[in-house]
Amino acid sequence: MIRVFIFASSSMARGNLENLLVARGVRVVGNSAEADALADQVADAEPDVVLIDASREPPEAIFGALSESDLASDTPIVMILDEEAVAEKSAEGLRAGIRSVLPHDVTPDQLIAAVQAAAAGLVVLHPSETDALFPRASPEQQSITELAEPLTRREREVLQMLASGLGNKQIAAQLNISEHTAKFHVASILGKLGAGSRTEAVALGIRRGLVLL
Repeated sequence: MIRVFIFASSSMARGNLENLLVARGVRVVGNSAEADALADQVADAEPDVVLIDASREPPEAIFGALSESDLASDTPIVMILDEEAVAEKSAEGLRAGIRSVLPHDVTPDQLIAAVQAAAAGLVVLHPSETDALFPRASPEQQSITELAEPLTRREREVLQMLASGLGNKQIAAQLNISEHTAKFHVASILGKLGAGSRTEAVALGIRRGLVLL
């Protein structure tokens, strides 16, 4: 059973999300309305996923709290924003390590699917945001969007493992290489793709057809 911690400033929003999750067989292990204390509360609850509803407030405070902690790198985060903020903040959220940024009118089925995918180590994008974040290049632009330096065969393997949610130690064990070498491959992938985080690298890899889904 997936364990979820809920953050929302509104008690009604927290209650609605908890009822939705519990009805779908998800265990809610805690909730909070305090962004500054979120990292400590999540650490105590040990959830599989953190679900953040920031649809009723500016998301800057939440991004600020996340940037001051390692929460996004330690625990998968699914964030709900209003439509305007989703359009403006999806890329920033991915760079910050958030696994999924969804509009507040997301359906219950879509929300549960995003939570399940995040728990499995996957990145989730709402259909309405894929074209905005990763517009398709026209044939005339294809040459411009090609990587200046292509990924090596080993780097493609590592990128696929990143998409599966594996950490450096797990990658090293599967490839029978040192953790230092695994970190080197990850850094090289981020550099070649122009990504600011592992999550963004996976998203860009999916867009370029480098990651098999």
